[in-house]
Amino acid sequence: MPEGPSIVILKEETQQFSGQKVISVSGNSAIDIQRIKGKSITSFKTWGKHFLICFDDFTVKIHLLMFGTYRINERKETTPRLSLVFSKGELNFYTCSVKILEGDINLHYDWTEDVMNTKWDPEKAKQSLDKIPKQKICDALLDQDIFSGVGNIIKNEVLYRCYIHPESLVGTIPPLKLKELIDECSVYSFQFLEWKKAFELKKHWLAHTKKICLRCDLPFTKKYTGVKKRRSFFCTNCQKLYQ
Repeated sequence: MPEGPSIVILKEETQQFSGQKVISVSGNSAIDIQRIKGKSITSFKTWGKHFLICFDDFTVKIHLLMFGTYRINERKETTPRLSLVFSKGELNFYTCSVKILEGDINLHYDWTEDVMNTKWDPEKAKQSLDKIPKQKICDALLDQDIFSGVGNIIKNEVLYRCYIHPESLVGTIPPLKLKELIDECSVYSFQFLEWKKAFELKKHWLAHTKKICLRCDLPFTKKYTGVKKRRSFFCTNCQKLYQ
């Protein structure tokens, strides 16, 4: 599943279509896609893992889910979920969720929850974490209503950076350490963005999919942690378990 930084890249790549009119639309999406025909795109936005195509009175929300893809000015052989054609170019989405959000997009999203948005509010994230003291931090970091845009890669990397075991309980993590973790979610997301643009993301991974801890020279533990059962890679020697 693409994480927040990858969706920001999609937004940047589609700026060429901002302000353009959709001259034809097709695809096997269940929404009323013909409603889009003849409409001009006012802007592209992102909220975490959601890609938003904004029109005057509604927004098309794209979620690439686990295996979704897109093509700009080219097509795959398979039928797209949604295809938008402009006078110059086209935008195609495959194996994804497509929904329409009515009215002002600002009524649908809290931008302070997005770790890559200029309105990101780390203090609000702290307040949200304070309400779930018995939840494991590996699950809390993947809660899109707290850390919109954070996915499993970012989760593993920031926990390793902050020396925190993924099965630590939120309420037992020291306040200064929790603040460090919250801040790191945004910091790492922007580094992720730059590395991905440079096609060198994987070479910067310190924990995700790794087998040896670079700090301790000991084997990493790989485990499906939390209620979400997502893969965690961690060092039991240097990443402290707060219980």
